[in-house]
Amino acid sequence: MNTTRDDALRALDQVIDPVSGRSVIQENMIAGLVVRDGHAGFALEVPPARGPQSEPLRAACEAAVAKLPGILSVTAVLTAHQGSAPARPQHPPHQAPPRPQGIPGVASIIAVASGKGGVGKSTVAVNLALGLARLGLKVGLLDADIYGPSLPRLLDIRHKPDSDGKKIKPIEKFGIKTMSIGFMVKEDEAMIWRGPMVQSALTQMLNDVLWGPLDVLVLDMPPGTGDAQLTIAQRAPLKGAVIVSTPQDIALIDAKKGIAMFKKTQVPILGVVENMSVFVCPDCGHAHHIFGHGGARETAEKVGAPFLGEIPLVPRIRETSDAGTPVMVAAPDGPEALSFLAVAEKVAAALKTADRPAPKIIYE
Repeated sequence: MNTTRDDALRALDQVIDPVSGRSVIQENMIAGLVVRDGHAGFALEVPPARGPQSEPLRAACEAAVAKLPGILSVTAVLTAHQGSAPARPQHPPHQAPPRPQGIPGVASIIAVASGKGGVGKSTVAVNLALGLARLGLKVGLLDADIYGPSLPRLLDIRHKPDSDGKKIKPIEKFGIKTMSIGFMVKEDEAMIWRGPMVQSALTQMLNDVLWGPLDVLVLDMPPGTGDAQLTIAQRAPLKGAVIVSTPQDIALIDAKKGIAMFKKTQVPILGVVENMSVFVCPDCGHAHHIFGHGGARETAEKVGAPFLGEIPLVPRIRETSDAGTPVMVAAPDGPEALSFLAVAEKVAAALKTADRPAPKIIYE
């Protein structure tokens, strides 16, 4: 027997909100309910003041749906709901909207992005964050890929973050602060959320996490140029973006789209990284350019962006990533780690340049 969305709604209608004494359905507290192929997902919306005390209610809602026949997994997320959003202020023609406010205690926010999946963006983001930390910076790393979070596996984090009752405490690993939606759900659970739920989760992980004090917060962006990317570009004061691509033509086409998106949202491009650039045969020592070579450098030159460097295609990067100990930690003095460190040095230098005030003309 396959459980339907209506079945889930009836089950949730039996869960009573202890504050109002009415069901969570009667109180319109359930948002984004999706039931598909035995997997269910929804958000429990509560007023901000009730957020920390509503975890038992969230668990009760999750349990009510999990009992239904044919349900394999349930993902229920607690979100703070402010009521109807205020009208968006209108800006005069040709006047840009105000820049989004920063995160307390965070000096700079950068995005690591790619136009498509499968180019090693998350691996680059993790090792870039570790490289920046190795340079002496205080670094945070946010996994912004709601549908395909990678940090739990890449950093071997298997437990949920703690909370002080108001905000979530990021999990510290290898000297950096981290946060991912993957810390809160099982690894094999599908996140079948609609756009508004994704936007709400991203906003909360940016603003409701105790990030500071940080010199830089690295955002591991989801691939592509959809709602999630636009949400971050418009709501986080990004200092710049790092674009990751392989040398393959099809990947470079999508990388150009990512660059165009950031330019349209007035986010500077800190540079382009060519991942999986070259494979050196361990037996004969011959270099093989499996996906081509030099395409990312050429693309960077065409769009007027810096080229940050090449990352080789080697088994050790994959093995250390799968083991939850990135190559920057597992082999910090190896050639692979030094490649990531060189990229981190260029990014750190670009951030210093971005922080400099514009020159002024002085009349004497």
